[in-house]
Amino acid sequence: MVNQSTDVAKFAVKLAMSTREEENELKKSALAQGFKTAAVDIGGKLPDITMKVLERALVASKKNGIIKDVHLHDGAVAGATREALAQIGLKSHGLSAGGKIGIARKGEHLSVAIFMSIGLLHLNDTVIGLGHRSLPDFEK
Repeated sequence: MVNQSTDVAKFAVKLAMSTREEENELKKSALAQGFKTAAVDIGGKLPDITMKVLERALVASKKNGIIKDVHLHDGAVAGATREALAQIGLKSHGLSAGGKIGIARKGEHLSVAIFMSIGLLHLNDTVIGLGHRSLPDFEK
C-alpha cells in the first residue's frame, strides 16, 4: 500500500536538500508522478527571519500552484512551516543560518521541509525540520 503522506514528505526533504540543478530534475520527476512542488532559498539570523521564512513558503506555494489564495490553504502552509521551524529552533536560536525550504503536495497531503546550515564563524552544523498538514483536495 502506498503511503502518500510519507511520499510527499520525502519529496519535500529531497527538494530542501537539493542543489539548483538537482531541484529542477526533482521537480520534473515529481510532476510526472502527480506532485506539486516548490523550493526557495532562505537565510539570516534565527528567530529574526521567521516571518520571512513564512512569507517565502506562502509565496512559493501560490506561485507554483501548490495552494490557492484562500485562508484554509494559507493556514496549512503556514502551520507546516512553523512546525518545521519549531523543530530546528532550539538548535539554531540566535545563530546565522542559510538553507532551503522544500514544499510538496499530492492530493490532501502537504509537507514543508527546511534544511539549513547554522553556525558561528567556522563552527557549522546542519539541521532539518519537517511539517505536515492535510487539506481538502478541491481538484477531485
